[in-house]
Amino acid sequence: MGSRSSHAALIPDVDHIRRETGFSQASLLRLYHRFQALDREEKGFLSRLDLQQIGALAVNPLGDRIIDSFFPNGSQRVDFAGFARVLAHFRPVDEDDATIRDPKQPEPLNSRMNKLRFAFQLYDLDRDGKISRNEMLQVLRLMVGVQVTDEQLESITDRTVQEADEDGDGAVSFMEFTKLSYLLALASFFPLVERATSTPDHSILAQ
Repeated sequence: MGSRSSHAALIPDVDHIRRETGFSQASLLRLYHRFQALDREEKGFLSRLDLQQIGALAVNPLGDRIIDSFFPNGSQRVDFAGFARVLAHFRPVDEDDATIRDPKQPEPLNSRMNKLRFAFQLYDLDRDGKISRNEMLQVLRLMVGVQVTDEQLESITDRTVQEADEDGDGAVSFMEFTKLSYLLALASFFPLVERATSTPDHSILAQ
């Protein structure tokens, strides 16, 4: 690979990305180095194949869906700004920042509500704004694997949808989803993604 930037100022639009994502310049520099390491052909963008080289995503049952989040609207490439924007959802929530945030400013990407929106989109495959019973079943199957039988999984899915479905339409809306706090076990996968993409150690990419 060619020479790497050693200063955050060399990152394109670094100030805008920093404001939008909340990452410090030091964190952005580490992310940029990881972006460059993934971009082995020095294209200036990443493909799905590039992101599939991240070991933590390869073993994450929702890895493919997390990768999909980097490529909205059918796009086939993600630049560094988009890469950092998705990863900003994985930053821990800073409660102090939340209390002093200017209400006129956009909600931080790592706010609890935006984390919930991100998680919701991992379920809502057809992007219709609701999680159908089948979509819920697919995600739960990915998360539990072979630990439960199909019959048990069907039962868990039915109970989950019935508990959340306040308006009786047979699906789970975003607002209904936010009340299912135990579904946020999904967030336990978030540190894996952050660690795989932001750590200075590139050993995870050696596979």
